[in-house]
Amino acid sequence: MSAAYKPEKILDTMSRPLGSLRISVTDRCNLRCRYCMPQEEYAWLPRQDLLTFEEIAELAAVFAELGTDKVRLTGGEPLLRRDLPVLVKMLAANPRVRELALTTNGILLAGQAAALRAAGLGRVNISLDTLRPERFLELTRRDALPAVLEGIGAAWEAGFRNTKFDSVILRGHNEDEIIALLEFAMRSEAEIRFLEYMDVAGATQWTPAQVFSREEILRTIAGHYGSATPLGDRGPAPAERFRLPGGATFGIISSTTTPFCRACDRSRLTADGMWFLCLYATQGVNLRDPLRAGATHEELKARIRSVWQGRTDRGAEIRQQLTARTAFIPVEGLRKDPHLEMHTRGG
Repeated sequence: MSAAYKPEKILDTMSRPLGSLRISVTDRCNLRCRYCMPQEEYAWLPRQDLLTFEEIAELAAVFAELGTDKVRLTGGEPLLRRDLPVLVKMLAANPRVRELALTTNGILLAGQAAALRAAGLGRVNISLDTLRPERFLELTRRDALPAVLEGIGAAWEAGFRNTKFDSVILRGHNEDEIIALLEFAMRSEAEIRFLEYMDVAGATQWTPAQVFSREEILRTIAGHYGSATPLGDRGPAPAERFRLPGGATFGIISSTTTPFCRACDRSRLTADGMWFLCLYATQGVNLRDPLRAGATHEELKARIRSVWQGRTDRGAEIRQQLTARTAFIPVEGLRKDPHLEMHTRGG
């Protein structure tokens, strides 16, 4: 890339840049986590509609020309997509993508970590909500904790550093493991991020009573280690970071009780090419059809630019203001449109 190159910088109506793109490569998942996929039956995207790796790379390049320099591969579970290192290599070859990461539940990571690292993947985020096998089965309906732990070890052996663990804390289920999870992250030389339970689509069993809040997480940690020190302005990052008296760091993503919508620079591309500007958005923008119809980069850029510049989304803020807050979308609505599901649009 030429030293003189400067990507276009576009801003939405709240002066938020188009900085980060989450790309879902599949809507399938090999877990059934109670906070994301608690139902027994799901409607899946037609396989013929899924973007090819070449199409994903082309759209990612268009976004990069508009200032997107952070790309995260998600799902569903992204490691279910065959030959994923091929896509990673294609994306890593784009010099405008400064940060290339992947979010995974870790079950298949042991067999793919080395290939992903060799292909150019920069970092992995691994979901880890419990360290107890019986509780893992309860939360995910799968007996797979040993595979996740093996994947964590394989990621280290493959050379991944700056790994993050993502732990969704649900009252009555795993809030008693906050300290154990934090200490496991320290031993693993990873940084853990505790997430409040969000009422996004797919969380059909969400209730306010199950939300273990940012303040409660901080009190729990302070009761064990002493007060943690905030690390200052996080910019557009979703996690507020803290340092413990001993020097270790952790993060909290508190989208439910203290939303960060006004700094959010993220958008999401589903595996079949629908572009969503917010996790709470009920409508997306179809980028697959114009791409397959032969739209040029400039035509795609114009479409994306126009939509982003009109963006007003602040879904978590609006949800927080509700006086009677229940699950976002009922099961019947999700079955009519799988694009509304969290596992379809990626986290």
